[in-house]
Parts: sequence; structure tokens; C-alpha cells
Amino acid sequence: MKMRNSTYWIFLAPCLLALAMVLILPFFQGVYYSFTEYNGFEVTEFVGLDNYIKLFQDDQFLYSLLFTGGFSVASVIGINIIGLLLALFVTQKMGKFNTVFRTIFFMPNLIGGIILGFIWQFIFLKAFEGIADLTGLDFFKGWLADTETGFWGLVILFIWQMSGYIMIIYISFLNNIPDELIEASTIDGANVWQRFWKIKFPLLAPAFTVSLFLSLSNAFKVYDQNMALTAGGPFSSTQMATMNIYDSAFKVQEMGYAQAKAIIFLLIITVISVIQLYMTRKRETDL
Repeated sequence: MKMRNSTYWIFLAPCLLALAMVLILPFFQGVYYSFTEYNGFEVTEFVGLDNYIKLFQDDQFLYSLLFTGGFSVASVIGINIIGLLLALFVTQKMGKFNTVFRTIFFMPNLIGGIILGFIWQFIFLKAFEGIADLTGLDFFKGWLADTETGFWGLVILFIWQMSGYIMIIYISFLNNIPDELIEASTIDGANVWQRFWKIKFPLLAPAFTVSLFLSLSNAFKVYDQNMALTAGGPFSSTQMATMNIYDSAFKVQEMGYAQAKAIIFLLIITVISVIQLYMTRKRETDL
């Protein structure tokens, strides 16, 4: 028994060491820098809580947090509704077309965020302007020149990227629903909507837990799409929290201040994620 325990820890040690070097040590190092005046090369002064006090007086950072929160809410709702609809569509009996549609819907997730940003920048700037010129509709004009349409442009991009990925999760849970339940409800006279709402939807509760967590955590971490599509403009009105932190660290060279922002941002994401997991898991047990 003792030999087995030793072998277990010998095999586990490389993973624990890598985890400590890549995650745990940098985390505590970042916490330390957040209490200092750090320019990326040396710590010039220990400032205590000054960086944390300063960030709560930083209007642009607080605005970027609110903007990120609004973006995350809109994106999570859109991604999960569209992902579920796509999953319901591709689990219908369509023969080989099922695989074709699954591949098409999942493909945007394989494209990097920077490339996706430039693709949608072309669509908003060129294709939409072309439609506006042809139809005379002002709705298609200046999508990235305005805060509101820039916000929705980012949401559309992110939904387009993530829906196929979330679709795969919903497909795996839909395929696990026993056919007997569906057949019995059909015999009892349930229509398509009743079969979905009364049988499939409650049984998808574990899928909602996983999908909401993944879409929520990814929405808070968006950076490259934001940089490629709007670069935070116009006038930093579409700047997300990650871009604000990056700018503080690498453009202004206030690494200690950026670390304080990152710590607060991490705490916010952790609290929201824990609340979401608690609520969705509680719903699973209630059903």
C-alpha cells in the first residue's frame, strides 16, 4: 500500500510542479505586485492599498467593467438560445446532412479571435455600408462608429463564434434522453412544443450548468475580438475590462496598478461564476 502511494505521488509530481510554476506562483507574485509601484522591470516602491483605492476612482475602468458585464449578459443569453436551437435542429433525422450542418455550425469556433474580428470588421464596414447604399436604410450605416452598435457588433461576433461550441454540449445531452420517453409522450398526444418543454428542457438542466459556466467565463475573458473589431473605440466606449487592464500594463507601463485591476476582475468573475454554478446546480436537484 505504501509503495502504491509513493508511485502515485511520483507520477503526480510533474503535474503539480507545472501547475505551481504556471498558475500558483504567478498568482501570488501578481498579488504582491498589486501592492507595489512596478514598471515591469523593478519594484520602485511599496504602496500598500493605493492601487486598489485608485482603481475605484478610475472612471474608465469602472465603465469597462459595466460594459463587460452588459456584454457578458447579452452574449450568454444569445449563445445558449442559439446553441440550443442549433442542437435541436441537427439532432433531427436528416441523414448525412446532420454531420454537414454540425461541421458548418462548429467551424467559427476553430477560427482565432483576431481573424474573426477582422472578418466581422469587413462585414460591418464594407458589406453593411454596401447594403445601406443599395437600400438607403440608415440602420446599416456606421456600425463600428457608434457605442451602441459597436456593443451589438461585439455581441454578434461572440455569439457567432461560441454558439457552435455550446451546440456540441447540448447535442450530447439531447442524445442521452431515452427514446422511450419521447415515444410515450407522442402516444399520449404531446405535440412538438410540449415534448420539448415538458420532457427535454428539464432533462437538459446539467447541460445548462456546463454551458452557462463556459459561455459566461469566456465572455468575461474576451480580448482579441475586442481589439480586432473596435480596438475599444470610439473614444474607449467599447473597451472591455481585459483591454483596459492590458493598456494599463503594457501601454502606460503601470504593471502594479494593472495587477490590482486584474485581481479585482478575477474576484468579480469568481463570485459570479460560483453564484451561477450554485443556482444552476440547485435547479438540477429541484427538478
